[in-house]
This record gives sequence, C-alpha cells and structure tokens, in this order.
Amino acid sequence: MSNIQVRFATQKDAADVAQLHLIAAMTLYEGQVPLEHWAATPMPKRVSYWKEAIEFGEPQVLVAVEDEVIVGLVGYDRSRDPKTPNTTGEIWAIYVDPDRLGQGIGLALWDAAREGLVDEGCTSVTVWLPLRNERTLRFHDLAGFKREMNTARTVPMGEARVEEVRLKRALD
Repeated sequence: MSNIQVRFATQKDAADVAQLHLIAAMTLYEGQVPLEHWAATPMPKRVSYWKEAIEFGEPQVLVAVEDEVIVGLVGYDRSRDPKTPNTTGEIWAIYVDPDRLGQGIGLALWDAAREGLVDEGCTSVTVWLPLRNERTLRFHDLAGFKREMNTARTVPMGEARVEEVRLKRALD
C-alpha cells in the first residue's frame, strides 16, 4: 500500500464518492445486475444521497485517498437489521476502485470503520454480502467475519434478484 490516507468524507467529496460507488458496485454485481439498473438512477440523485449521508452521518462515511484522489469508501453505523442489539454495528457499504483491488485499501477502510464502531460502543459488527462474489466473501472471511446461518435473503435490484448473506464478527 502506498500513500493511502483514510479520513471522514466531506461535502465536496460527495460527487467523487457517488462516482466511485457506482463504478465499484457495477463491478461487484457484474453478471448479476443488468446495466440498465445502474442507469435508472441519475448521477445528481446519487450525489444527493451521499451529500445527505455525509452531512447527517447516516451512515458515517470514510474515504481512502491517495494523491487527493478518492480510491475507496466505507459507510458504517448501527445495524439496520430489526431485533439486533444497540451494540451491533453494520458495515453499510465498503467499496474500492476496481483498478486498485488487492492493494490494502479495503483493509485500511475496514480498520478505520472498526475503530469508529468501537468508539461508538459497538461490540460486534455485521455486513450483508452478495453470495456470488467470492472475492468479497474472501476479504471479509480474512477480516474475521463468519457467515450467520439462516440469514440468506433475496434483494431486488431493478429486474434482478441478488442473493445475500449476513456475516458477523466480534469487535475486540
């Protein structure tokens, strides 16, 4: 990993965050979600979503930056899943520029999010991941996450349906 810095996103980052999120999500869901799904939401609406998230901290958004270019992002907060304890955090999103995968950026983002969740008093963390993306599942497995039994769900993404599973790990 070269000169990567992880910091909280600012309002001026929203357009770059939205663009990176779109490109990384398209890569993550390639072969599962048609391109039409991504085109259905115009970029100004995507930027607006991230501006709001950054402003209100729902989720808290951190970015990985190298030479003033955003190369990754993570959004985290309390778990959105019903019936989870208040001490359970959730990684809402973690994405890295597809051209930069395998360079330690995801690990730097995960470490920063973990620290933030611990500071908030969380004792465990969950993440929902697509079952058909082995690279993403492997990353989280190496980070200490374990699949939770009976948590598979189907998420509609436009006309597509994506199978996801929840993973969990202790924050210690």
